[in-house]
Amino acid sequence: MRRILAITMAAAAALTLATGCDTADPVADGPAPTGVSPSTSAPSASAEPSAPPSSTPTVTPSAKPKKLKSGAKGADVLALQNRLTELGYWNGKADSKFGGTTQQAVYALQKAAGIGRDGTVGPKTWKALEEGVRPKAKSTSGRVVEIDLKRQLLLLVDDGQITQIFNTSTGTNDYYEHEGQTYLADTPRGRFKVSRQIDGWRDAPLGLLWRPKYFNGGIAVHGAPSVPPYPASHGCARVSVSAMNWMWKNDALPIKTRVWVY
Repeated sequence: MRRILAITMAAAAALTLATGCDTADPVADGPAPTGVSPSTSAPSASAEPSAPPSSTPTVTPSAKPKKLKSGAKGADVLALQNRLTELGYWNGKADSKFGGTTQQAVYALQKAAGIGRDGTVGPKTWKALEEGVRPKAKSTSGRVVEIDLKRQLLLLVDDGQITQIFNTSTGTNDYYEHEGQTYLADTPRGRFKVSRQIDGWRDAPLGLLWRPKYFNGGIAVHGAPSVPPYPASHGCARVSVSAMNWMWKNDALPIKTRVWVY
């Protein structure tokens, strides 16, 4: 009986240790891999850090706010973008166009508010904006990247104050097969540090990672073309390509940055 239990525990441990988007050992600060199609190139970041959130709501859409979704344009979208930035939900430069970057910020707001994560701005989302809904940090000192698995949020925190909030997609907690082996796609909880990075595409065994910042073996914060509002990765914390560009441009996750996954 003891032997069976030991074998079972060892197998479970092996599945957990093998988890990660990148099972190889990439070279820190390496170049983008050769052979990557030009269509996978990423846009450069253009947004600058937002000012600290204001305690006074400044949402000024039309008298009866419209239901906004991807593809919308105009003054209501601009009001939405400005309020998201004011509250710390990173959505790039306000341009009056509801694109993918704005949708990512709306996902993050909806997660923090505990409402439906559809990326569409209806009455409940407008209310969350007006009320200034923001998540709360757990860390109290220094720069910490907090990854909230339950709400699927990535937070940049400085001395206990959240400065930027991102939609993220972490491990599915499902099993998957790779080269004849079975692995668990989880993002382990714990406290880590950014230990290595690649400024470009990493052509990893499980897919392309944009400008990854590794903090737990093959697990990294990295940019991805698809960042849904639910767990979808092999273990990494995905953010949008534009968000990852902003993090690199503003040195938001330098080597040795603390990462707290909970």
